[in-house]
Amino acid sequence: MATLRQFDGWTRIRSGFGRLRGMVAFWFHALSQPAIDLTLRTHAGLHTRIVESPGRSLSHDELKRLVTQLRTVAAKTLPQDELAYGVFSGEREPLSRAIITLICEEATGQPIAFNALAVMDVTLDGAPVQVTHLGLVMVDPQVRGQGLSWVLYGLTALVLFVRHGLRPKWISSVTQVPAVAGMVAETFSDVFPSPDPAARCSFAHLQLARDIMRRHRHVFGVGAEAGFDEARFVITTAYTGGSDALKKTFADAPKHRDERYNAFCARELDYDRGDDLLQLGRIDLAGARRYLLSEVPRGSLPGLLAAGVMLGLQRLLLPPLHWLDDTRPFGTLRPRQPSRDGDAQRSEAP
Repeated sequence: MATLRQFDGWTRIRSGFGRLRGMVAFWFHALSQPAIDLTLRTHAGLHTRIVESPGRSLSHDELKRLVTQLRTVAAKTLPQDELAYGVFSGEREPLSRAIITLICEEATGQPIAFNALAVMDVTLDGAPVQVTHLGLVMVDPQVRGQGLSWVLYGLTALVLFVRHGLRPKWISSVTQVPAVAGMVAETFSDVFPSPDPAARCSFAHLQLARDIMRRHRHVFGVGAEAGFDEARFVITTAYTGGSDALKKTFADAPKHRDERYNAFCARELDYDRGDDLLQLGRIDLAGARRYLLSEVPRGSLPGLLAAGVMLGLQRLLLPPLHWLDDTRPFGTLRPRQPSRDGDAQRSEAP
């Protein structure tokens, strides 16, 4: 009996080291590739692929296969309707701005869930910045409740944050789903709108929201006739630009475990008309730490290791790293000269 227990213990240790090696390899590739194309085993029997700008990086056949996988998941989620905007179009232009997170079964290769992020070029205080739109998430109804949300809603944002040198990045989300609105408010920093009494709309929030609504409605399927309430960051009559199939009643919209978010959406949104919240916030070190500690499964050794690394970076390494890097802005620090590609961006740090 003791021998069996010892064997089981060694099996767990080897499994843990195997997962750790996989995570180390994942982050090495994430930080070294010019454009992300990574595959990681995130759950037993499942693998996750993150592809950045597939419209530019993939061949015709590879891109066609990827779009087919996305449509396969969408067909199971919305069997009576077909989405006609963004990544579902199959056109290279929207797919060149997208970052796809796709979860498939290892044994069959069958796609079961995805998240399609989009990168939007906007202007803040007269300087160019990028906002990462959290995009569309779809999960095969047969596998819901299997703990996929930490991958679909946060992993790719975390990868982008680390690749950005741990500098804060603006994120956006357009939703009428209380569960998603709550997830965004709890995961990221400085999120507006939110039922949190401390939530404030800064002038930066307002500038970004105006520019997004002026130039990027097509990213989230909102038509030109939709209105925008600047005081509440509510998009009115939002489901007229190709996203019609996503419109939900309040009863059908998945609820958050915290009733505050359910009550907030019910109060702020007209579900009969088809309203959405436009949420803006930032992923920063505090948000990354919250994500690792609250969303990543506790039993994940790589996740806990990553949390420790983030804490160590916050306390020891970030100040000298930011000071020594004279090519990119951070806070009050400004680059010595623009980067060679002319894409030096204004700081997004508070």
